[in-house]
Amino acid sequence: MAIKSRNKVSTAFNMSSMTDIVFLLLIFFLIASTMISPNGMKVLLPKSSQRTTGKQNISVTVTEDHKYYINTDLVKKEQLEPRLKARLSAEEKPGIILRADEAVDVKSVVYVMDIAQRNKYEVVLATRGK
Repeated sequence: MAIKSRNKVSTAFNMSSMTDIVFLLLIFFLIASTMISPNGMKVLLPKSSQRTTGKQNISVTVTEDHKYYINTDLVKKEQLEPRLKARLSAEEKPGIILRADEAVDVKSVVYVMDIAQRNKYEVVLATRGK
C-alpha cells in the first residue's frame, strides 16, 4: 500500500516579506535624511551645555582663517550680504545657522550677526555639546 503525503513542499520563493523590509528601510532613510541639516564646512564649534534647535534655512560658516561659506560655497566677505539676500528673499521666516570656529574672533561673528539684524533674519549660533 502506497502512502501519499497530503502536505506538498512548495519550491516557490515568496518575496512579499522582503519587499516589506525594503520599503520600511526606504521610509526610515527618507525621514532621517530630512532631519539632517547641511553643516557646510568642518569647524571646531565652541562648547555649550545646551544645544540649540530650530529650523534654519541656510548655514553660514566662518573658518579659523576668516573665510566665509554659505552652506559649502566660498563667499568673499563683501559678497556675503547680497548672496544671503538673494538666497533668503523667497523665505517666509528666513533663518541662518551661524557656525563659527571657536578660534574665530568675535568681530567676524558680529559681522554676520549685523547682516542678519539689518535684514531681520533669525540667527542661531551653532555649538557642540560638552
